[in-house]
Order: sequence, then C-alpha cells, then structure tokens
Amino acid sequence: MRASHYFMPTLREAPAEAELPSHRLLLRGGFIRKVAAGVYTYLPLGWRVIRKVEQIVREETDRIGGVELFMPALVPQELLDETGRSGLDILFRLKDRHQRPFTLGFTHEEIITDIVRHTVSSYRQMPLLLYQIQTKFRDEPRPRGGVIRAREFIMYDAYSFDTDADALETMYQKLRVAYVRMFQRMGLPTLIVDAEAGAIGGGSNEEFMIIAPGGEDRVLQCDRSGYAANAERCELPDPQLTPPPIEGVPPAEQVATPNARTVEEVCAFLNTTPDRLVKTLLMRVDGKPVAALVRGDRELNPYKLMHALGGESVEMLDAETIQQLTGAPVGFAGPVGLPPDLPVYADYEIRGLQDFITGANAADAHLIHVCWGRDFPEPLWADLRVAQAGDPSPRHPEGVLREVRGIEVGHIFQLGVKYSQAMGALFTDAAGNQKPIIMGCYGLGVSRCLAAIVEAHHDEDGIRFPITVAPFEAILILVNPEDHDQRAAAEQLYEALQAHGVEVLYDDRDERSGVKFKDADLIGVPIQVVVGRTVKDGQVEVRLRADKTPEKLPLTDAAAQIAARVRALKAAYQPSN
Repeated sequence: MRASHYFMPTLREAPAEAELPSHRLLLRGGFIRKVAAGVYTYLPLGWRVIRKVEQIVREETDRIGGVELFMPALVPQELLDETGRSGLDILFRLKDRHQRPFTLGFTHEEIITDIVRHTVSSYRQMPLLLYQIQTKFRDEPRPRGGVIRAREFIMYDAYSFDTDADALETMYQKLRVAYVRMFQRMGLPTLIVDAEAGAIGGGSNEEFMIIAPGGEDRVLQCDRSGYAANAERCELPDPQLTPPPIEGVPPAEQVATPNARTVEEVCAFLNTTPDRLVKTLLMRVDGKPVAALVRGDRELNPYKLMHALGGESVEMLDAETIQQLTGAPVGFAGPVGLPPDLPVYADYEIRGLQDFITGANAADAHLIHVCWGRDFPEPLWADLRVAQAGDPSPRHPEGVLREVRGIEVGHIFQLGVKYSQAMGALFTDAAGNQKPIIMGCYGLGVSRCLAAIVEAHHDEDGIRFPITVAPFEAILILVNPEDHDQRAAAEQLYEALQAHGVEVLYDDRDERSGVKFKDADLIGVPIQVVVGRTVKDGQVEVRLRADKTPEKLPLTDAAAQIAARVRALKAAYQPSN
C-alpha cells in the first residue's frame, strides 16, 4: 500500500478530552475518529488492526469446534421480557412503524437461546458452540477512554450448549484456554480474575484483564498466592472477631445532628472517626427490602449482599420507601427500631465493634453508645464490604491484598440454566427425560482490544504494535522522493517485499523526512525500512520500532531478510500449547 494513496490523517496533538494514552495515540495516529460521545469511526489503520484481532479470535474458536453465525442487531423486546432484562437502563430502545418495541442488541443471550430452543431437542445434538463477531449497543451513562467504554462497539460473543454441568465445565475450560491463546497471539499480557456476573447473570465467571494505570477496573491480588479478583467480586475472610464486652457501655442515647447526613459530616459534628460509625444501607434484593450494616470507613458491596441472600438482583431503596421503613429521610437510618420482619445483615467487621454510632431513624439525629445484641438483635453475619488494598487475602492465611488498575478485555460465564429455564430451551436426555439445556457464554471486546493493545505497547513517541496485530508488518520510508536512485531502490524493494508476502506500507509521500519518521513511530509498524543515503552503497537501513537499533542490509537481499524477521517476530507470539 502506498501512503500517497492511503487515508492516514495523523494529528500532531490529541484533543484535550483524551486522557488515556491509548485514546490519545489512536486519535493522533489516525486509527479512530469521534462521531459522538462513545461513538467512533474506525479509520483504515484502525480497521486493519480490528480485522487482525477478529481473525485471531476466529482461528482460535474454530480450533476448538466453534461454528460462526451472525445475529441481528434488532432484538424484539418480547424476548428480553422472558428473561426479565427488558428494563435494563443500558438498553437503546425503539419501535417500528407498527409500534412493536425493539432494543439494539447489547448482548445476544435471548436471541441465541430462542434459536436453540426451536432447533435443538436431543442430547445427541450437543455439545454445541456457536459464536459471532458483531456490533453491540449500550447506552453507557459515561462513555470514556475512547473505544474502551463506548456506546457502540465490536464484540465477539460465543455461546455453548451442553447436557450437564460436567460437560459445561469441560467446554468452559476449552474456551478459557482459547482465550489465553488469543491474547497471547495479540501480545496482550492478561491476568485472569474472579468477577461479578452483572447483567449477564449465571454462576462461575472470570474476567481477562490487562494491567494498566489508567484502567477503570480495580483488581485486587494476593501477595502470597495466585488469587486475583475484580473489586466487585473480591472475597474477604471472616476474621472471627471476638465481640468487645458491653458491660459499662452507657445506654444508647439520641443526639441531635442537624444537617449531618454523610459520614464525614457526622464525624466532624461528633468529633469522632469513621471507624466508630456503622452505616445502615437499606436495599432491595429480588424485590424485598433488607438492611445492610458496614463500618463508616467502608463501602457496601451490593453484589455480596445479593449473594448472601441467594438473590439475582439488588438495588438501593427509594427515598419514599426508606421514609416508610425508618420514619426518617435518607441519611439517618439505623438498626435500632427497624421493623422486626426486616432482615438485617452486617459485615464481619461489625462483630468486633460495640459502643458505636448509628443513625437514629429520626431526622437530624444519631444514636451514640449503640451495641448489637443489646440495642438491636444480633444481625446475620456476612462478607459485605468492598475489598481494598491492605485487606487480608481470602486464599492465604498470611496474604495481603494489593490493588492494581485493569482493563477488562474478556469475560467468560457459566450460565447454567438461567436462560434456558426462563425461555423453555429443553432437550430430551438418553433416558427420555426433558431437561433445560446447560449454557455458557463467552465475551471478548474486539474494539476494546485495539485500545488495550496500545495501552500495553506504547512509548513517548507512539505505538509499538506486536507484529501479529499491527496494521502493517513493515513500513518502507523513502527519505527523498526527488532523489532518482533512492526512489528507484524504494520501488524495487517495495515490489520485492510484496513478492515475499510482507504487508508493507510504502511511505512515498512528498513530505519532509522528519514528518515521515515521526508518523512511522506514531503508528507503530514493527519494522521500519529506510531508503536514504545508504542507497549509494547498495544498502538500506532496517530497525525495529521496539528498540530503533539500526542495521544495514544489502539492497539485493533486503526483502528476503526482512521477510525472515517478520516470521521470527510472529513466532514469538505463537502459543506453545
């Protein structure tokens, strides 16, 4: 490809809104252009990378028996009604001319389950692994990071169908290995972490993260074991705290705390510290109210509360319901005097705390000297708090959690019967019994991988693409287009490189050499071939973008040697298993 005929609109400066390195470099390098918040065009360079990521994903899924299909972006709302997901706030909604409601596909569990329930009826038709690469739509409230969290994005989603849990586990492990191979071939160093299922639901699931300082996900790792988890999912052990004695603790006393709603405001007003407060969060799990207690310096993890109750959905109670339950506005709830039929759960840390401060269930008031077991019944104990750096590891008795930031690039789920049961996707087993199909689903952010690769491979001059996903394998830079010998040598080498199967971008533009070198560094093509003054000696200069160490090659043999370097670089990303 000749750069003089190519569309490659590079920028000297990135827009001020671009905060992450990947966002800045993808804009500057002419890989993407913003259309609206969270909506991007993939320009030719970016699209070439996307296509290479897609090809890797296809090859690795086909390798384990996956079969590709393509589902529609328009999803009838009635399918989402069957699984209870039609009310999700991330859905783009529309109606056709007959006023039939649709959504734009944010994922495709319902459509694929609908297809399978009408076509798969016997155990003989399974195991089955179907996948697609398709555009997804999510009405993200705060799109950020360029294509990392966008409203329209390209996603690989695979779905497995099995007869029992053991077969699902086998399929899940196949996909897990396939994902490891995919990311290795892309040059993405990933960390596999325990994760929260979120809107997808189901059972066991894991995320594939790349560690990046600007990542939006908090990842906690044990410093003594291989345990790692998303902060939403990270477990904490029961410390088995001994309750402090309550003899001598004064009776609970209500004190006025006008306009003091937050932990910080209450601490300032009562001259205390957050670890002496107990927050009472009023939540709804599967439609039923529940109270959750955490220390004032901690945050409630709503998913942990949901799991403690064996639920499938969780949300904060609205202000009106809180007023009905407590008799007070939001900000003054406490465990003393709550309705007796309201379940009260407390984080393990509260077991080691007495003589604390809570809301008084009265406006502008708090209770001091509160003791559980005396002033309100002993709560149900559970791991409820958000894990943070310095907390004890749940997997090693001496381990401590440390925090890093990550970008999620893949997420795999064991769905079980969540969708098949809700939608009536049944099969007949060998004994003639009807059972729900056992499902798994496996997602990978194709367009997000573009940004993740740049996050993992860049320097102060630009991108340093792994050769397996680079837009081109080599860039041929003609230093002086006016020099007849240089142009003739460059044309000759361009033809020879193509004949050797090298994907080459030939920068034959009528630009200053400095501009060409800066653009070459910016767009990150792995091998730079410079045709300049050394032509008079029958040589060209070759250097790798990764280290920029120059090497002179004879023009007569340069194409063959460069093709050999391409093969060697690719081999470094080939999985061993």
